[in-house]
Amino acid sequence: MEINSREFRNKEITVTYNPVLCCLSGICAKELSSVFRNSVIPWVDIDGATNEKIMSQVKKCPSGALQCFRNKKKVA
Repeated sequence: MEINSREFRNKEITVTYNPVLCCLSGICAKELSSVFRNSVIPWVDIDGATNEKIMSQVKKCPSGALQCFRNKKKVA
């Protein structure tokens, strides 16, 4: 069975989640439950906290299943 990665984005950042890598530590949901939610789909609410808080929390992911990057700005 193939499990696909997921992307969650707003205007400034994108958070990716690779369930194959996830070790289910729950650190993301325990420490930033306004963004990483256990009982709601989609489970990541990219607008649930500031971009800085989200990026800081993603860096704590022990498995690397969560990644975060700033979106490139389009030049008009």
